[in-house]
Amino acid sequence: MSEPSNRDAAGSRLRDVRRGCVTLRELTVGYRERVAVEAVSGVFAAGSLTAIVGANGAGKTTLLHAIAGLVAPRRGSIEIAGAEVSADLAYLPQSDSIDRDFPISVLEFVALGRWARIGALGRVSPELRPCAMNALRAVGLDELAGRMLGELSVGQFRRALFARVIVQDAAIVLLDEPFAGIDAATSADLLRLVQRWHDEGRTVMVALHDLEQVLAIFPETLLLARKAIAWGETATTLTPEKLVEAGLSAPPRGPGPRLRLAMPS
Repeated sequence: MSEPSNRDAAGSRLRDVRRGCVTLRELTVGYRERVAVEAVSGVFAAGSLTAIVGANGAGKTTLLHAIAGLVAPRRGSIEIAGAEVSADLAYLPQSDSIDRDFPISVLEFVALGRWARIGALGRVSPELRPCAMNALRAVGLDELAGRMLGELSVGQFRRALFARVIVQDAAIVLLDEPFAGIDAATSADLLRLVQRWHDEGRTVMVALHDLEQVLAIFPETLLLARKAIAWGETATTLTPEKLVEAGLSAPPRGPGPRLRLAMPS
């Protein structure tokens, strides 16, 4: 997988350290009668890399939906400094929420990251095509640009989702279980992209279930069980006691030193 760059993949933009700060104030979100996230307060600092961890049903996806503007809070607020949600936020949903049988090419799917620049017939404009191709090259899918989306394997489809995020060039990146069901090599490649986005000063939030992966890669963690059990430095957040409180029965073997994946030269 080639090394992506801001200029090559999605156009060059300087990162403002104030852009992308997300503040939650007593945020409560629910669906019908069910409260999924309750009274969560805290700050995702601009340029931070945060794992959102919790058991199934803990509210991880709902929290990302609320930050992305897909569901309205019942109470409380979400404040995003220096960014407009519609233009400066990229959201990668869980793979099973996307209809892969929709008749669209891989190139067109990636270009949808900038849907406002695509014409009424869904055609990729000449100026957008190089951007989409560079994003596909960054995830190792440029030779499959003309394939139909449904022809991709699970791992290839996940790479295409990441390419679509690259095209958006957003200050805030939300990823919902992006490594679920893929092989170790693909996961490592995509983790390098996550780390590069962090290095570029983007605010990155990732819902995850792999605690060892969280301890190895992510500096900050929000431990969620509808309410925030803990939020802060990963090593002090994912203690055995707090994990049990969050309903996670398999605490990690210990934080140890943080692993940093080597970036390709």
